[in-house]
Amino acid sequence: MSNAKVLPLLEPELAEPCCPPLTERPLSSDEADRTAKMFKALGDPVRLRLFSAVASHEGGEACVCDISDVGVSQPTVSHHLKKLKEAGLLSSERRGTWVYYRVEPSVLAAMGRLLTKAATG
Repeated sequence: MSNAKVLPLLEPELAEPCCPPLTERPLSSDEADRTAKMFKALGDPVRLRLFSAVASHEGGEACVCDISDVGVSQPTVSHHLKKLKEAGLLSSERRGTWVYYRVEPSVLAAMGRLLTKAATG
């Protein structure tokens, strides 16, 4: 009997985007705070490597056991993964003794839209 918890997926249109493209209009204070938190979390090389490892892992999710080889101790890996989760960049699910991480469904698209120049007509 498995005690794995199935997490619901967010529909892309229901996921709250980070904010509009930077070229569309100035960010509000709240949008700037959310965006800065995401980029601050990715501003650490170890966190960026962990985020990349999860995002590029086959199947869209990665066991912590498969991504821990980033040159720091396991407690430090856990700390960095926690920071990525707090910034809304990752979600996790415990399965037995392992924790599996996945990139939040709309994160990459929202970050891409933020940095993409608005189309000119």
